[in-house]
Amino acid sequence: MSNRMWGGRFATGPDAIMEEINASIDFDQRLWRQDIRGSLAHAAMLGETGILTQEDVAEISAGLKQVQADIEAGSFTFSRALEDVHMNVESSLKDRIGAAAGRLHTGRSRNDQVATDMKLWVRDTLDQLDEQMADLQLALAEKAEIHAGSVMPGFTHLQSAQPVTFGHHLLAYVEMLGRDRGRVADARERLNESPLGAAALAGTSFPIDREMTAHALGFARPTANSLDSVSDRDFVLETLAAASICAMHLSRLAEEIVLWATPQFGFVRLSDAFSTGSSIMPQKRNPDAAELVRGKAGRVFGHLQAMLTMMKGLPLTYSKDMQEDKEGTFDALQTLSLCLAAMAGMVRDMQPDLKVMKKAAGMGYATATDLADWLVRVLKMPFRDAHHVTGRLVGIASERKIGLEKLTLADMQAVEPQITDAVFAVLGVEQSVKSRVSYGGTAPANVRRQAKRWLKKLAKG
Repeated sequence: MSNRMWGGRFATGPDAIMEEINASIDFDQRLWRQDIRGSLAHAAMLGETGILTQEDVAEISAGLKQVQADIEAGSFTFSRALEDVHMNVESSLKDRIGAAAGRLHTGRSRNDQVATDMKLWVRDTLDQLDEQMADLQLALAEKAEIHAGSVMPGFTHLQSAQPVTFGHHLLAYVEMLGRDRGRVADARERLNESPLGAAALAGTSFPIDREMTAHALGFARPTANSLDSVSDRDFVLETLAAASICAMHLSRLAEEIVLWATPQFGFVRLSDAFSTGSSIMPQKRNPDAAELVRGKAGRVFGHLQAMLTMMKGLPLTYSKDMQEDKEGTFDALQTLSLCLAAMAGMVRDMQPDLKVMKKAAGMGYATATDLADWLVRVLKMPFRDAHHVTGRLVGIASERKIGLEKLTLADMQAVEPQITDAVFAVLGVEQSVKSRVSYGGTAPANVRRQAKRWLKKLAKG
């Protein structure tokens, strides 16, 4: 039998392979809430414009709510023979209310219907992801305030560079997530136009009110071009791009947690709640949650690339290729959601070893820049000269296998006679971080202010 929803042109049904490749109900059934919501808005508009009678609208609305109740109760059976969520809902509606169900599709097509459903789902998901990003920011900012003065090494090239504070390091990720939330907000604002009523590609001859359905569904306005309305998936691409950047940020933090949790670093400890063991090595504590966040970032990136590749060769307007927009998007955003939840849990769970971090902060001649700055600030030496003097002193200390602060005043004066014993005040790691008072610097007072600023901002929503 041909599909009763669209098969008037066809004498026989599709081949089994055609049915297998064509059906999307296995994955697009998750759009059922958005599909019913869109249909309710469309039906109300058809009634208000006189295209349908109020009796038909009442029947359709009651029937759709019954379908919704059955799906929520788990008693609804989705059929692959009906291909997609739209046909499943409409077929079930027809079984319940009869001929009136067939009038629901007046003035619309599956093309604008699926675009609308997908926009509603992406918009709902962006709101959820924004809440999760804010929660992770909160976890980081709370810990940053506590550790505003906790000294740790800062790295460039993964080599000790200058001392920073643990709080300052955590706030760097708060800033990244702030940009991620900005991208989410931008994507949401741009997608917030309703395609409903664009029909198949050219609009419709029925006197529909697209402003009414747009506002009923919470959109700012209807889309302005019917061709673009049904062929646009920029909102999916932009969302996946924002998700990919956020996943990259989470992966960077995950990589640091993996490093910090090794015995070689020993900066943090994760509890049993976020660690696993080895089947053969009883001593092992593996930071698998962080490793999985790091690994899943590639999965999110892959879905963005797949979507770009799928869309790049499509002429206007709709092509069935675009059915491939769903599985990757669903998986990517579900994956990001899981990673955000896992990272928030790890941040709240991890406990820093302050003694180990402070000791490591002094390794690798991390206060060499402080020495060079002192030469410039106190002795008025040109920075390039100060850099050279400091380099010679680091070389001497390295040869003796001691820290800069262990050099004697005589050692230093042998390289630069103007140096006084006041220089030793800047060679400690705590003095180093306290001196970084420029806006955005790692001075503990700065870090506390920034942490409080973020906590206040996050409290406001």
